[in-house]
Amino acid sequence: MSTEQNMQVAVVLGSTRAGRFGPVVGDWLLGHLAARGDMTADLVDLAETPLPTVMPSFGGELPPGDLELLEAVTPRLAAADAFVFVTPEYNHSFPAPLKNAIDWHNQQWHGKPIGFVSYGGLSGGLRAVEQLRVVMAELNATTIRNTVSFHGASQCFDADGKPRDPAADAAAKTMLDQLAWWAQALRDARQTRPFAA
Repeated sequence: MSTEQNMQVAVVLGSTRAGRFGPVVGDWLLGHLAARGDMTADLVDLAETPLPTVMPSFGGELPPGDLELLEAVTPRLAAADAFVFVTPEYNHSFPAPLKNAIDWHNQQWHGKPIGFVSYGGLSGGLRAVEQLRVVMAELNATTIRNTVSFHGASQCFDADGKPRDPAADAAAKTMLDQLAWWAQALRDARQTRPFAA
């Protein structure tokens, strides 16, 4: 948990696919976060910080190499006051590496808000977001109602990585304003009383 005035926001880039479009969307979002005075962003790119894919039995120990992989991600999620998942939609759901990252963690999500920026084809990744809402509710996280979605994402951005439709910037501001409200409220609550899991 952050002890600074600014809320710490972990931006989790969920796609690891070769040639992915996610970094364009992620960089745009990071620009919005950098322009705010109340949030500090940490990009957790799952392509750059891969996690193990084989979990030990309950109570089993992890090999040292797997521990090192987790140590590159877990403390950053624990330090976050809020999250934004940047996700595409694969087969009406979200990418396996994102589910893997979620499942390796538990308490790191408790009592914290999560915003969503999705992208894809006709649906703009919204079906992935709806499935993520169910998963994160199980992990005692609060999901933000307003999302940002890019339908036909590769046509939504210009060569400089800027959205062609200014409504995207307005949508990002609304989502981040709501995320900031929840992040502050839930951080205050966790500092007053530890989350009851």
